[in-house]
Amino acid sequence: MTTYDKILVKINNFNFTKEEKKFLNEAYKFALTAHHNQKRPNGDDVIEHVLEVTNIVCDLNVDAITLASSLLHEIVELCDISNELIEKKFGQEVKVILDNLYKLKNVKLTEYNESSIIYLRKILVGLSADFRVLIIKLADRLDNMRTAYALPETIRKQKAKETMDVLIPIAHRLGINSIKSELEDLCLKYLKPDIYQEILDKLDGTREELASSLEDMKKNICDILIDHNIKFEIKARVKSVHSIYTKLTTGRKWSDLYDILALRLIVPTESDCYLVVSLIHAKYRSIPKRFKDFIAMPKANMYQSLHTSVFGSGGHIFEIQLRTPEMDEIAENGVASHWTYKEHGKNVQNIMEQKLELFRTIIENNIEEKSDEIFAKNIEEEFLSKQIYVFTPKGDVMELPIGSTPIDFAYRIHSNIGDKTVGAIVNNSIVPLNYELNDGDIIKINTNQQAKPNKDWLGFIKTTQAKNKIKSYFSKKYQKNYIERGKTLLEKEIRKQKLIINEVLKEENINKILKDLKLNNYDELLLSIGSLRYTATYILNLIHEDKKAVEDILLGRLHKYSNNKNNYKNNIIVSGMDNILVSIGACCNPVPGDEIIGYVTKGQGVTVHKKECLNIKNITSRLIDVKWNMDLHDNKKFNTKLLIKTNSNKNNILEILTKASLKNVSINGIKEYENNYLIDYELQIKVKNKNELNSFIEELKKLAYISEVIR
Repeated sequence: MTTYDKILVKINNFNFTKEEKKFLNEAYKFALTAHHNQKRPNGDDVIEHVLEVTNIVCDLNVDAITLASSLLHEIVELCDISNELIEKKFGQEVKVILDNLYKLKNVKLTEYNESSIIYLRKILVGLSADFRVLIIKLADRLDNMRTAYALPETIRKQKAKETMDVLIPIAHRLGINSIKSELEDLCLKYLKPDIYQEILDKLDGTREELASSLEDMKKNICDILIDHNIKFEIKARVKSVHSIYTKLTTGRKWSDLYDILALRLIVPTESDCYLVVSLIHAKYRSIPKRFKDFIAMPKANMYQSLHTSVFGSGGHIFEIQLRTPEMDEIAENGVASHWTYKEHGKNVQNIMEQKLELFRTIIENNIEEKSDEIFAKNIEEEFLSKQIYVFTPKGDVMELPIGSTPIDFAYRIHSNIGDKTVGAIVNNSIVPLNYELNDGDIIKINTNQQAKPNKDWLGFIKTTQAKNKIKSYFSKKYQKNYIERGKTLLEKEIRKQKLIINEVLKEENINKILKDLKLNNYDELLLSIGSLRYTATYILNLIHEDKKAVEDILLGRLHKYSNNKNNYKNNIIVSGMDNILVSIGACCNPVPGDEIIGYVTKGQGVTVHKKECLNIKNITSRLIDVKWNMDLHDNKKFNTKLLIKTNSNKNNILEILTKASLKNVSINGIKEYENNYLIDYELQIKVKNKNELNSFIEELKKLAYISEVIR
């Protein structure tokens, strides 16, 4: 039976319509034609890889769009086929999935941790938009790892490290155990072949005895269930090589491994699970503290099962898992099975929505912080670290990182609950709000509608979600205060000039000011006054077109105070004046170390330019002396731009980002430009000074594909 025949058998077992089956057949034929005569590094046809990936995806019970996308997943990279044609033949959903897969395919992991973080960010962004991209990506990587023996050793190890650091944790968190377990074994095989073989040899040395004991125990368990007329399915296995390796690396001895042998029982209902475990315990002595009830308290990746360990046949210890068919499907295939079985879950119905929201929160936090280090910490604490599982008084389960507090719990429920929190009761006892929660805690949050967040909470809360909500609250609060102050200052100035408020602030005048100052609305105008960006006097002068040469007044003030000595607080000293509104020219983006000049603008203070900036090259008036404040020592970074010209048509973003990270240069944005089939990049970056910038430029020039770096 060919791979495609296997896929057809599985498809026929799905509840697909005739139109969906026809749609999938068209995707297969399209892929077959597009990949004709294309080969992979191991000599196999590309179409065979495509079908193997689709076969893996089929086992996850996905929809027709996902299956079609898996059949077409190599089209964009290997074939000269446009996105427009894909969208025309297979629809926008498939086009978007393929486009995201192509972007992920071109991001490679290098030896640096920062690169791993960036790669993880890319994947998370894709996941938060449509996690079907991740399902295909994981299946693609699994088939690639199965055939990685054909790759050179360095590339093989790089792929294995990339898989371990980035993809396996995601497969684990999404609950796709069938892919996670095999990837773990393959990565160990390629990264630590000696250890992998040593464990295999040990297993082989006892395999005959283990197999005999496993078969005997399996028969005994079957007899128990048959005697009690319980329908069941039973699976037996020897623990995976990677799982054994993980246990051994924690200092455990081979003789201390309690779950090398395992049985999985699949029974019709939850009550059957509890009944069967009691029957097993009645015949076999259980090991204390090895019983775990993940049915009553599911894991956050939707995993549900009963676990117990008993002394069984041959004196061996057996781990036994008991599940319903729905639980087994979700345990093996994770999020995809959520579509099929969501109506059966109690606490798991909202778990995927919670997880996607958590991913989005982490991503949003990184955008706000603009720091890979902070992002790395958030990922480590909230995505890869150990978790605790706590309950609401109604029994709903919540997953939180270790070290979380009642405030984190409150914000995980709802931002309004967090904002109004005044106290917490854990396990019927009042606790302080900085109390660290433990596994299994039952938490009740006390709220008050008049309560507000406390800034002190930021000192002890754990989750990114809670930190973001609190920061957002205070940001909006300060903004509201500035708007109110701006309104007071403006109305006070109007009365001072003996004018009528309603007449001055009529719609015609407001629209004129907004247009002149390029503001979006009246609140922005009041915010500008309240934050002292503009004075109320200047705004009234604009309304009456009586500007009184404000720039000349400012120049006069600067001249008047030019000989005064001040304790300067700005990064740029403007002709002896402190507390003057100063902005950096976006046209040339000077950084400390550049020669600079100031230009007095109309109503917006002083703009600082590089002396050779083309925008001020022919200007002779309203220029003033400015200089960098060398006495001010802080970690402020300054925006600037670089244009990178290459002689390559490949995506080299990750290597450029890696160079930036090594040189402590922050990346705010990257744009790609096609230039005669080559790819150029515009980088928006932040640096401390010109020396740091020049060092980064020199590092970029060392890359073979970069022909020129222009500032």
